Amino acid sequence: MLWAKVKKMDFLLIAAVGILSIFGLLMVYSASFPIGQMYYDSGNYFFVKQLQWLLIGIVIFTLAALINPALYARWSPALVMLSLILLIAVLIPNIGVERNFSQRWIAIGGFLFQPSEVVKISMVIYFASIYAKKQSYINHFVQGVLPPIIILLLVFLLILSQPDLGAAGIILAACGIIVTCSGVKKRHIFLLGSVAAIGTVYFALSSAYRLNRLTSFRQPFEEFSENGYQLANSLLAINSGGLMGNGIGNSTQKLGYLPEAHTDFIMAITVEELGAAGLLIVLACYIIILFRGILIAKQLSSSFYQLLAIGITFLIMIQAVINLGAISGIFPITGVTLPFISYGGSSIIMMMVCAGILVNLSAKRES
Repeated sequence: MLWAKVKKMDFLLIAAVGILSIFGLLMVYSASFPIGQMYYDSGNYFFVKQLQWLLIGIVIFTLAALINPALYARWSPALVMLSLILLIAVLIPNIGVERNFSQRWIAIGGFLFQPSEVVKISMVIYFASIYAKKQSYINHFVQGVLPPIIILLLVFLLILSQPDLGAAGIILAACGIIVTCSGVKKRHIFLLGSVAAIGTVYFALSSAYRLNRLTSFRQPFEEFSENGYQLANSLLAINSGGLMGNGIGNSTQKLGYLPEAHTDFIMAITVEELGAAGLLIVLACYIIILFRGILIAKQLSSSFYQLLAIGITFLIMIQAVINLGAISGIFPITGVTLPFISYGGSSIIMMMVCAGILVNLSAKRES
């Protein structure tokens, strides 16, 4: 029976995830080598850690791909409760760890864990589960639509308190897509979207610091010495890559010029070293994930499975679009990592969970 399930899995989707993960591991090695040598006396420092996390991620991916997907619906209340506990804990002094003026991490045995990564997948599972159950009265705003939104608002505000507008926006967008696909009335969607947009704009304008972060991407070279420094160096890296790049390992910007070269801005180093060809490989894999995810959702008969497949697919894609938009100056810089590629244990493990669930759902297709 297990073999029968494995044969029905979407191997094109698995291949896309595998290529991105291996590609990311190689680029983490290249992008982090100078900083690893400088601070840890080992150019392999970040590569070894990322390899360890990827191996853990592969094990978790396998488990997520094989267990009964109906269990995710049963676990959703516990996952939401765990998410709220973690989001409160990260704000408590001596539990939450502050870096770069943000308190987004919890230290566990020397490992920095980012609770918002767990919250992303937890909220997607919860929204898919709850709106699947509400199908018989989905048109009733107060009973069918509003209760989960209240929990989403609480999660949103807790993440903004860190502050982490990027993660909060990703969760809001992914859950919003689930609500949209659940059959909610258009006027209810418009109402919720308007409230979300007004709230986000108010939050962005309520602080001069946040406003500067959100507007400096428009003219990075004019603010090169301040808020525009990171984006300006990212654009310099991308511009120097050309069609085929300067060769693997031959980035200049990773030599201390571009901050977060192996995390948020790893794609800028990738384009500098591998050019447009490297970018096209990554984009092709993301496009495969997008279209296979949508196809999987269309071929599922269960409302929960459909909404879960859509939610996970767009959770991955929204994060990829925000990251790629930020490094190229299309969107503001929000500290969002690139799925399967950027350095970071929390990110790679939770992305592998997402991929595992999506592959699991692919085996439940009826056609």
